[in-house]
Amino acid sequence: MADLSPNRLRGRALSLVAKVGWLPPLVSRLTIGGIFIQTGWGKLTHLDKVTGFFTSLNLPVPHLTALTCASVEFGGGILFALGIVSRLTSLVLFVNMTMAYLSVPDDRVNFSHIFSNPSDFYGATPYTYWFAALLILILGPGSIAVDTLLLRSVAGHIKS
Repeated sequence: MADLSPNRLRGRALSLVAKVGWLPPLVSRLTIGGIFIQTGWGKLTHLDKVTGFFTSLNLPVPHLTALTCASVEFGGGILFALGIVSRLTSLVLFVNMTMAYLSVPDDRVNFSHIFSNPSDFYGATPYTYWFAALLILILGPGSIAVDTLLLRSVAGHIKS
């Protein structure tokens, strides 16, 4: 008869979680990275509309700002999804999304409600991307990422 004691079940559950611990960061990076790629490409292919929107927000040098944001989202999305220079990429995307929060008047109000009314904060459009970038920045890209695979390869060569 199988041992179904709480300690045994807990041990099995923790073992299973450890075996699939690579999955959440990978799925997060691929999903959010893919969305960044799409939004960045959309901005790059409709730069005149994005420039007009940035002009309406009174952002400085709106065309250059639009081009920079679009390039950061497109290129950063590719790097983010693949897990290349993950923490630096995450930092750049996190700053980009923070600026998105602070540039759009409604989102700026939502950002200011981070403690007083958190549902406004996490209900805002930039939140998901902002939070995903923050998580990868803090926790790293996970074990299935170009960064991690390169580090393992280098570490293996150094041991040899």
